[in-house]
Amino acid sequence: MSETDGHGWTDGHGWTDGHGWTDGHGWIEVHSGRLSPATRSALVAAGLDPEGVVTVIGRAVAEDLPSGEPDGPGGRAGAVDATSAATVDAALVGHGALVSRAAGTVAGLPVAAAVFESLLGRSVTVTLTAADGDAVSPGTTVARVNGPVRGLLTAERTALNLLCHLSGIATLTRSWVDAVAGTGAAIRDTRKTLPGLRALEKYAVRCGGGSNHRMSLTDAALIKDNHVVAAGGVAAAFAAVRDRFPGLPVEVECDTVDQVAEAVAAGADLILCDNMTPRDLRASVALARPAGVRLEASGGLSLRVAADVAATGVDYLAVGALTHSAPALDLGLDLDPGRPSGPDCAGPSSAGPTVEES
Repeated sequence: MSETDGHGWTDGHGWTDGHGWTDGHGWIEVHSGRLSPATRSALVAAGLDPEGVVTVIGRAVAEDLPSGEPDGPGGRAGAVDATSAATVDAALVGHGALVSRAAGTVAGLPVAAAVFESLLGRSVTVTLTAADGDAVSPGTTVARVNGPVRGLLTAERTALNLLCHLSGIATLTRSWVDAVAGTGAAIRDTRKTLPGLRALEKYAVRCGGGSNHRMSLTDAALIKDNHVVAAGGVAAAFAAVRDRFPGLPVEVECDTVDQVAEAVAAGADLILCDNMTPRDLRASVALARPAGVRLEASGGLSLRVAADVAATGVDYLAVGALTHSAPALDLGLDLDPGRPSGPDCAGPSSAGPTVEES
C-alpha cells in the first residue's frame, strides 16, 4: 500500500480517501458514501436518487476501467488509467474548469460533481459556478474542480459525457419551449430514453423548461393503436383499463376526430392526437375542451411548425426527439496542473468536498 500525505491521495499508484478508493494498484471503487452533503442535497432537490446516480456513474466508470488483472509487464494495464498513470506524477495536484464551448442550457452539474466525488472523495473539491437551467455562452465556466490530477483526468470523460448529454437535452428542450412561448401549451417528453438514463434525461428536460410525461408504464395508462386493436375499439380499451386500474390516469391515442369523440365520451383524462393536421387538432379541441379533457399533439412535429400546432389550443406537444435525438452541448475540462504534493505541500482540505452555487 502507498502512504498518504494526510490529504487523501497517495504517492504510489493512485489515491485513497480512507474508504478504499485504491489498494495501491489502481483498482477503482465508486462509492456513494463519498458524496458531499451539498452534492447529495442538490441531487435530491433535482428529484434524483443519489444512489441511482452513483449506480449510473459506476457503470460508466467500469466501461473505462474494467476490472481484472494486468496482462503483465508491457501488456494491458488492468483497472487503471494507463495514460494518466504513465504520464502524471501520482502526487501532482491541480485544478481545472468545466467550460462551455457553445451556447446552450446547462444541465447535470450536480451529476458531474457526483462523478468526481464518488471517485475521489475528500481529495477533490468541486465548486459549481452555474446552476442547472442557466443559459451559457462559449467560454462560460460552469464548475471548478481541485484535486489529484490523475484522478481528475480519470473522472473527466465520464463527467463530461453525462454533463454534455444532459445539457444537450436541456438546450433542445429550451428551443421548443421558446418556440411555443405565449400559446399556453407545454412541451412534454416521452419514454424514448436511453436505457438506464431515463431519470437523468427527464431531469434535463425539466432543466430546459419542459414537462415530463409518465416515468414508467405503472404511472399512467396510455392506450395506443395496438391496444385499441387488441381490445376491439377505443371505448372497449378504455373500459378495460378503467375496470382493472380504477385510480390510474388514462390517456388515449387517437388518429381521427371521430376517435377523439369516442374517447371523450368514454371518459378519457387525456387524449393523444397522433399525426393530426392543425384543422383536425382544432376540431378535437372543440370536442374535448367543454368536457375538461386535455389534448396532446404528437407525431410529425418540428420546431418549424411548433407554434402553429400549439396555437390550435392543445395543452401539450409530445416531443420524443428531446431525449432520443438531442445533440450534446460541447463542454470541456481546462486543466491547470499544480505541483507534486508531499508532507510539506498544501493540498485540498481534508474536511471533505464542497459544492457551492453562485
